[in-house]
Amino acid sequence: MTEPTTQQDQPDISTLSYEQAREELVMTVKRLETGNLPLEESLQLWERGEALADRCQSWLNGARERLDKAREETSDDAE
Repeated sequence: MTEPTTQQDQPDISTLSYEQAREELVMTVKRLETGNLPLEESLQLWERGEALADRCQSWLNGARERLDKAREETSDDAE
């Protein structure tokens, strides 16, 4: 069995790209779904998973804003 990852071993979520955050979130969900973790570790994973999901959503919101802005600029140029 692998050693549990400590918070010191994990990168700061705010520095992760969308792809990195999503990949870690997928792995976190898989670990939680196994259901054979101690309660404290499960809670820590859950909290990190929530933060990773927030990071992914933040990236998606930023991408949506950029697309909306580009569409506005394109429609302004067409007029």
